[in-house]
Amino acid sequence: MSTPDAFPPRVFPEDFEWGAATAAYQIEGAAFEDGRTASIWDTFARRPGAVLGGETGDVACDHYHRWVEDVDHLAALGVGAYRLSISWPRVQPGGSGALNPAGVQFYLDLLRALQSRGIRPYVTLYHWDLPQELEDEGGWANRSTAYAFAEYARLMAEVLGHLVDTWTTLNEPWCSAFLGYAAGAHAPGRAEPDAALAAVHHLNLAHGLAVSAIREVLPAARVSVALNLRPIRSATDSPEDRDAARRIEALSNGAFIGPLFEGVYPEDLLRDTADVTDWSFVHPGDLAITKQPIDVLGINYYNPTLVRRRTGAVTTERADGHTPSAHSPWVAADGVEFVPQDGPRTAMGWTIDPSGLSELLLNVHRRVPGMPIVVSENGAAFDDVPVVEGGEQRVHDPDRIAYLHGHLAAVAEVREAGVDVRGYFAWSFMDNFEWAFGTSKRFGLLYVDYPTGERTFKDSAHWYARVTRTGAIDHDVEAPTGSGVEA
Repeated sequence: MSTPDAFPPRVFPEDFEWGAATAAYQIEGAAFEDGRTASIWDTFARRPGAVLGGETGDVACDHYHRWVEDVDHLAALGVGAYRLSISWPRVQPGGSGALNPAGVQFYLDLLRALQSRGIRPYVTLYHWDLPQELEDEGGWANRSTAYAFAEYARLMAEVLGHLVDTWTTLNEPWCSAFLGYAAGAHAPGRAEPDAALAAVHHLNLAHGLAVSAIREVLPAARVSVALNLRPIRSATDSPEDRDAARRIEALSNGAFIGPLFEGVYPEDLLRDTADVTDWSFVHPGDLAITKQPIDVLGINYYNPTLVRRRTGAVTTERADGHTPSAHSPWVAADGVEFVPQDGPRTAMGWTIDPSGLSELLLNVHRRVPGMPIVVSENGAAFDDVPVVEGGEQRVHDPDRIAYLHGHLAAVAEVREAGVDVRGYFAWSFMDNFEWAFGTSKRFGLLYVDYPTGERTFKDSAHWYARVTRTGAIDHDVEAPTGSGVEA
């Protein structure tokens, strides 16, 4: 275990954005109330074996009914910003046509309450809950979905724009495309590598179209996208292992950085996947649409990726450390093996490595120079257990405090190196429905008792509240021990 001196004190500037993040399907519940229709996650969660324990997001944290209380908790947490997502099928049932007044009113009320408490809303338009009707027409593998998304973005800008600080078009399009359409581990649960690559492009296209649509309504809008880019590490310096890292770099990072910021898909990505698709879904002019100027780039980080050339047979493996799957999310990369890394782990089995965040932020700074960055998600799941002390419920989570401390120290270090990181959003504000793991994995600063819905500030929430108010992280924190979960 590291000594406390391993984490020196750090002070952030007064204008640094302290926030917390959630997603609609993971917390709202009220899945079929007030005109909301099914999303692909409502459908997928009902597929036998798709979600641990057969759970769904029908109730989740019941935020739809408890949002007033939750805004109070955000204010107590001291955050200046809150990253939330809009449930597309709640505000526009079926993904097309007229808006649903009840759904729109929910977000109007929530956004007004946030602003009244001095909390700036960062609104994500798409955090994986595609209306089921659009999936029935092909989903993200269908080009028309990108245009439906742009129209939805335009409508949201019209009705909510006066209350939104920053618009985020997409959250982690890598997961939407590859976990949803290649691995089948996330909704819609398809294992079609060619469809996954089509989804990559149509998500990139949707981003560009949505940026344009928002700015047609709100010329001065602040717009972002949240990407789960990764630091890709080669197990050795051998040519074979370096090529494995190159291949995963193209699929993971280049497939999104290229079209969104450079107006091209990497040549090696096109070459590596030529046996899967001819990329004819990329139409003339598309890459001028995908490359739209944005104001800030959101980076979601959890752990680094270590790879080498595969020497044995392909076996069932974790889909990028997220969800077990018999199908790989890594299209045309059967020759690559993902190597377990040493060190403490979270309850998800993910290595705890703040140096990966430093490495990633420096890599993005070099590749997209001058782009302001926020860490739009960072956090850890641990097996939190509430205890009663002095008649009050407490949740002691020292490993989460250490995790947050280590990653905030990494942010401070890269800021000192000249990387323009302007904010940090802890994932997540509260325990929630963790996709295919259901409610079994707890990422929250607030503990949620699912039978009652009661929220409890964990020790990490009290610690983070002190950070948000002082703008500083002290050195009196030990390194995380991890949960002992095997890779």
